[in-house]
Amino acid sequence: MTYMVDLVADLGEGFGAYTMGDDEALLDVLTSANIACGFHAGDPRIMDATVRHCVRRGVAVGAHPSFPDLVGFGRRAMDLTPDEVRTDMLYQIGALRAFAAAHGTQVRHIAPHGRLGNLVATRPDYAQAVAEAVESLDRSLIVLAQDGALADAARARGLRVGIVGIADRAYRDDGTLVPRSEPGAVIHDPGEIAERTVRMVTEGVVRGVGGRDLPVECDTVLLHGDTPGAITLAHRIRRELLAAGVQITPLANVLDAKAANAKAANAKAANAEADGTRAANTTAGRSA
Repeated sequence: MTYMVDLVADLGEGFGAYTMGDDEALLDVLTSANIACGFHAGDPRIMDATVRHCVRRGVAVGAHPSFPDLVGFGRRAMDLTPDEVRTDMLYQIGALRAFAAAHGTQVRHIAPHGRLGNLVATRPDYAQAVAEAVESLDRSLIVLAQDGALADAARARGLRVGIVGIADRAYRDDGTLVPRSEPGAVIHDPGEIAERTVRMVTEGVVRGVGGRDLPVECDTVLLHGDTPGAITLAHRIRRELLAAGVQITPLANVLDAKAANAKAANAKAANAEADGTRAANTTAGRSA
């Protein structure tokens, strides 16, 4: 069996004279990028430069919209209405689309950031707001999400969904991420992170905090570039995935292959059912 996965990271998360992470080094590893759109990080100059670098490296451009929370880096809960979430999505994705067009490319996916990204997995009203924004703007956009409300809402509208695997975060036994405010939420051991990544992609499981393996989908692996040793770890993850026989390719290719495999499996099942029906009819005819 051939395994395929996309590698994505959050880029362009500086602001003004401030930078965060080593985007240039991380681009050597990635096939997709979530680019900050100005609400939690990023500004027009950073967005422009980040899109330009992605185009030069052949990395797919994605929008990383968030709550309007520059001070808290988008990690604080905010009491927004669903319509505010919807219009904030349109505003941010639209801004990035302008820079993408200026550099001859397109925004390929959206991935809500931080606290908003966590809430859309569990709040149906926010999930519907994000899905509605995407559907009204560009149905070709892929929605990146954890399994949960946003993935369900997007699929219900006929949108393509890419499930994100986050190997350096702890998972509760219900499949949600342990909040960063709790001890043990972030895993720091490089060997453990690399092993978890390979298992997520090749076995479809991740070890939860309760000690049991949880079933997970993983169309794209989220890497981080803003922690000590992040670039070395990103290269290690890529090497170990390749060593395990995993093909690293942009998200659209992963989803296309997944859809083709599902179609082939359905056709095989239908053929098997038809063969069984014909055999039963033949047997009944002989008996008569």
